[in-house]
Amino acid sequence: MSVADNQAAAGRGSAQAVAVLSAIARFLAIAVTTYLGLLAVTFFIGRVIPIDPVLAVLGDRAPTAVVERTRREMGLDLPLIEQFYIYVKSALSGDFGTSVLTTNPVMADIRRVFPATLELATLGTIIGAVIGVPLGVLAAVKRGSFIDQIVRIIGLIGYSVPIFWLGLLGLVLFYAKLQWVAFPARLDVVYEYTFTPITGFYLLDAAMQGQWDVFYDAFRHIILPTALLGYFSLAYISRMTRSFMLNELTQEYIVAARAKGLSETRIIWGHALRNAAVPMVTVIALSYAGLLEGSVLTETVFSWPGIGLYITNSLQNADMNAVLGGTIVIGSVFIAINLFSDLLYRVLDPRTKAR
Repeated sequence: MSVADNQAAAGRGSAQAVAVLSAIARFLAIAVTTYLGLLAVTFFIGRVIPIDPVLAVLGDRAPTAVVERTRREMGLDLPLIEQFYIYVKSALSGDFGTSVLTTNPVMADIRRVFPATLELATLGTIIGAVIGVPLGVLAAVKRGSFIDQIVRIIGLIGYSVPIFWLGLLGLVLFYAKLQWVAFPARLDVVYEYTFTPITGFYLLDAAMQGQWDVFYDAFRHIILPTALLGYFSLAYISRMTRSFMLNELTQEYIVAARAKGLSETRIIWGHALRNAAVPMVTVIALSYAGLLEGSVLTETVFSWPGIGLYITNSLQNADMNAVLGGTIVIGSVFIAINLFSDLLYRVLDPRTKAR
């Protein structure tokens, strides 16, 4: 290889390194800016709502001198910009204050309740993706047929019917009448003092410890709310999968594949779905994030001790430390999922690698 070729190869390598570093810098800039925006929104919400955090801690009948001293100790007498700096510093260190409702550190409460929501949303998304993607593909392939209409009706019901109504209906039918599932809770009271969770995911913890009776009981409690969230996710995923597949099935490479004599199964599942999978990653990620932040009604109906129910109870008791802390955690997870889906999109889509 000549000197000129070596120099050209070195130039291409340095250009690729610069491009990678530039992409990483843009990614970090977007992440930091978005997270600061989330902190700014939660900070100003906490300052404009008609709830005095000092009175929420001390009560309405606290002496004026005690109120003023507590206000100074909490830093509420400082300029807003300085309060925001302290707020960001505390949030980044995981210090959201103490919950008025439970008298525990907010972060300790979140560590206790967040795995319940995460387990519920994860299983719901898996159900929605495993069933919704094939239904969407089938509806696209059989466009205009009876099967297509059935899939669209299933999606329409999932979009239109309130999930709390479906939850109440499911409890009446499957718990009260048929007794196929357990009562609204996460675990039977019998196992609360004999089962020690490790990760916070009860199904996983019970399987790891070999406590299959606990696993069965946890499964009977989680199956109905998970199925409802899975149906809600299925409606969205199947609808978007159908749209993506209809677009792919009209592309020229599909016509070329059929002209070469490839089987219809290989064309649909090996080529069309493979290309439609790129935007579907974002759809599934958004569905997962939506279940994490939108499971409040489901947790309320099924008495599920997740972060949605925790934030709702805290809001009803004017516990703003818990409300804002839970909001920041959910927002952080939402941002992380979106950034991860964008990163995965760049990995899966070869067109983005040339940019």
